[in-house]
Amino acid sequence: MEPLWLFADQLGPHVHATEEMRDREVVLIESARALRRRRFHRQKLHLVLSGMRHLAAELGDRARYVRADTYREALEQVGEPVVVHEPSSFAAAELVERLRKDGLVAEIRPTPVFALSRAEFTEWAGDREKFRMEDFYRAQRERFDVLMDGSEPVGGKWNLDAENREPPPRGKATLGVVGPWQPTEDEIDEEVRRDLADVPSVGSDGPRRFAITPDEAQEALRHFVRHRLGAFGPYEDAILEQDWAMAHSLLSVPLNHGVLHPLDAVHAAEQAYRDGDAPLASVEGFVRQVLGWREYVWQLYWRFGKGYTRRNALRAHTPLPEWWTELAADSVTAACLRSALEGVRDRGWVHHIPRLMVLGNHALQRGYRPAELNEWFRTAFVDGFEWVMPPNVIGMSQHADGGMMATKPYSSGGAYINRMSDHCGGCEYDPKKRVGDDACPFTAGYWQWVHRHRDLLADNNRTARAVASMDRLSDLDVVLEQESARERF
Repeated sequence: MEPLWLFADQLGPHVHATEEMRDREVVLIESARALRRRRFHRQKLHLVLSGMRHLAAELGDRARYVRADTYREALEQVGEPVVVHEPSSFAAAELVERLRKDGLVAEIRPTPVFALSRAEFTEWAGDREKFRMEDFYRAQRERFDVLMDGSEPVGGKWNLDAENREPPPRGKATLGVVGPWQPTEDEIDEEVRRDLADVPSVGSDGPRRFAITPDEAQEALRHFVRHRLGAFGPYEDAILEQDWAMAHSLLSVPLNHGVLHPLDAVHAAEQAYRDGDAPLASVEGFVRQVLGWREYVWQLYWRFGKGYTRRNALRAHTPLPEWWTELAADSVTAACLRSALEGVRDRGWVHHIPRLMVLGNHALQRGYRPAELNEWFRTAFVDGFEWVMPPNVIGMSQHADGGMMATKPYSSGGAYINRMSDHCGGCEYDPKKRVGDDACPFTAGYWQWVHRHRDLLADNNRTARAVASMDRLSDLDVVLEQESARERF
């Protein structure tokens, strides 16, 4: 029976402990070239090695842990063809196909780490050229019978987003919920830290904050459902500077490493609602993220194709500045942008609103190159696998695909950040000002961006009002001159 080769994002029992796979030897490969190919976040590298080494320790004699320069060299050491599940990127899929042609891979099987297979999505998608997440999400709920009462959604509504957009509670530095689950590091983590000492990386080393084994993932899931899920929904779009995790689950890492199956996560949340332990709006918001958005992004990564990351519909050509790529948060004045970069530097993670409405919003306004930004998000975030970022960054954040992913660009001025965070009160910039030394770079930058793309925005009924508002500004010329010369953020 051929050995089973596992990538670092296929580490769960639903991959290697099924009836068909449980008697096979498991091959885990630590490729020096893959680790050094790019400057990944230091904590991202730690999670990758910690996950693989913990699984090898768990499997004992069943596991063969191979250290080599390349995957090919490692498989040649194994000495017999292996079975592998389809990888999660175009580059890895092409590598596996070459290895199959050369006789090192015997068979490539569909991945078991998502709820919906690629074949099932292809059948559902048909000949669609544009996609709506809402359509996909409802189909997922129906297919997997999640939050359903017969053929109808529980509570009579599919979407409870309107109940999940509360600003942060004023006057409070934190939400006041039980903190996120934290793992206890062990000798494997100590060994990983030593081995990574000379590997080029970005960001800070730090304690491991995320679950990376199946047992840890189940503990983290139970902790979230019991202590944090109820508060998650209302404040999922809010930001508090001193509460980096808010009520978010922090389950993206174990999900993306394949140690937690998405259906396990959504079923646990649904059960909390059925038992009366969590409100429907919070549970629906969580299910939407995991069974809806995450699965949607995975499928569209493959659907949109290899060339998707090169799309640049808004003709954004500004290189990422060095202070951004080096995570030099201390050189940033704007409180929201500084805090977001601090989070990436110190943890390799901020939740989806700092990603979209602070980091992504800034990049969109300043015209940073979408492909460079996509690569940055992929390497600097601990949950940033290659399939994750293109639909999120190229499509949702930067609108570089011209509307394949989203019906409008996601840009806003400082008013949104002021409403949904506590950053602006202590910031040197005033979100209400667009002109002057204390003009908010998001507020002024928004109008510069609208001016730059006025024709596109005027033709979209969701953004035409912004153009009309810009045309009424008496100081627009001053704003444009000021922002074209701005060097400080």
